[in-house]
Amino acid sequence: MEEKEIISECIRIFELNNIECAEDQARKLYALTVRMLEVNKTMNLTAIKDEKAVILKHYVDSVTVSPHIPQNSKIIDIGCGAGFPSFPLAIFRSDLQITSLDGTAKRIAYVNETAKHLGLTNLNAISARAEELALTKEYREQFDAVTARAVAALPILCELCLPYVRQNGSFIAMKSKQADDELLASRKCIEICGGGEARKITLNLTSDNGENEERSLIIIKKISETPKNYPRHYSKISKKPL
Repeated sequence: MEEKEIISECIRIFELNNIECAEDQARKLYALTVRMLEVNKTMNLTAIKDEKAVILKHYVDSVTVSPHIPQNSKIIDIGCGAGFPSFPLAIFRSDLQITSLDGTAKRIAYVNETAKHLGLTNLNAISARAEELALTKEYREQFDAVTARAVAALPILCELCLPYVRQNGSFIAMKSKQADDELLASRKCIEICGGGEARKITLNLTSDNGENEERSLIIIKKISETPKNYPRHYSKISKKPL
């Protein structure tokens, strides 16, 4: 697809999903698409290569979390991978201060280079292990919101992510439609790690053929400090979730 066509498709597909996409935002999404698919030839960033599918399944999907993040929030995206939801959030929400975290240094280099390429001054990416960085004073309970998209099962994510959330902030897990069982299995971990009310929001991504893809947002309020011995080492988290 040519530049004008991708820009037009961005605006149209976002409108199908009741999200306004301005032309300058669509231009940045076009530049992101070109760069991501080019780098994807030599680095495993995404299995989705069709431009329309990228717009819906990466960009629109990422922006669905935006209404649940307050203005001027400081957020951290755990396991950002190829930069989702980090890039679309940075494009659509210039008020946010976004830290993108991933354990793979090559992906973090790609995210930082791409942010610079797109002129996104509100996004910075760092390479570290989530369970280790959460134990540092600089990052522990310093964020208004924490996001995680397609990273791990919710019981694991809660122990990794809740330590980053400041009190009265939120952890937002972006999941597929099969989230009820994961939420049920996470109740104990949420309580131990300082979480309070957890609610599930069901969303539908609408494609241009009228078909819907169901998604879920699990939003967990942080009501108290996470005990200092959490998170544990990842091997312990994965082998014996709380």
